[in-house]
Amino acid sequence: MSRFTRLSSSALRLTGPDRLDFVQGQMTAHLKAAPTPGMVPACFLNVRGQIEHFARVYRRDDDVYLHLDDLSGTANEAAALAARFKKYIIFDQVEVQDVSAVLGSLHVWNEELSGWDAAGPDVQSFELGGGVLLVGRVNRTGTVGLDVHYLQKHEAGLLAELNAQAVSIQEMPHAELETARIAAGISDVSRDGWQGSLPQEVGQDAAISYRKGCYVGQEIMARLEARGHARHALTLIAGENVPAHSEIKHAGRVVGLSGASTGTLALAKLRTDLPEGAQLHVGEALAHVAPAENGVAPAEVAAPSSPA
Repeated sequence: MSRFTRLSSSALRLTGPDRLDFVQGQMTAHLKAAPTPGMVPACFLNVRGQIEHFARVYRRDDDVYLHLDDLSGTANEAAALAARFKKYIIFDQVEVQDVSAVLGSLHVWNEELSGWDAAGPDVQSFELGGGVLLVGRVNRTGTVGLDVHYLQKHEAGLLAELNAQAVSIQEMPHAELETARIAAGISDVSRDGWQGSLPQEVGQDAAISYRKGCYVGQEIMARLEARGHARHALTLIAGENVPAHSEIKHAGRVVGLSGASTGTLALAKLRTDLPEGAQLHVGEALAHVAPAENGVAPAEVAAPSSPA
């Protein structure tokens, strides 16, 4: 059975001759090393190396498109990142447009989409349902699927095509997608609440290039690379009624923070020096590190790191 889920998201479009140089100097990933069209996952850090925003950044011939989650439904993620960009624009010839109101996104849980070439590149654009789609490979569930971006005015036609392309296709609520993501151990900055963390602490290593040019927070990333590891790492913990976004304690000491939770499984930012089999207290719940076979998974294909 094919499945798809509509994504609550927001988006920015950058245009102008300096768009690529400008965004390259803001993000952790190496967009200049990506093909056109192409996509890299990226973090936007503060000067202390802590995550402020996460986006999947698409490089296209005429613009740069940034896709962000949006839990509020009011495009706050895109608005906040746009405000950050505008603080840094001085002489750059770049325009920042919030396109959240006109674009929509959904995730197909596999690569079964009419018009998509499964043997082709990771980002493709083609017509379907009366409009042009921007489609990229993204692993949100433990299995590679497709993020599909479209104009909202074409959504009805796209959904009609989805329902016509297969004998059995089902729209799944976002809660089901979230359960699959957590069980697969895949980090999500917005939904896990990792803002303020270092990328290496919360499973966002693939969003970092250590070989690209200067960007905000790069010095801290270089120090962490030299040290070899961060003090915390993304971990999957298990228990009963494990609360989300709560302090994790061991022997009375705070050792981490839980991210999103299914109740029995939760992602966690956890100290790496805990003894094996440590009993953890998450709020009123008891938990432990999940078995290795249920551990965290790589969230993305690593961002390109070759020199521009």
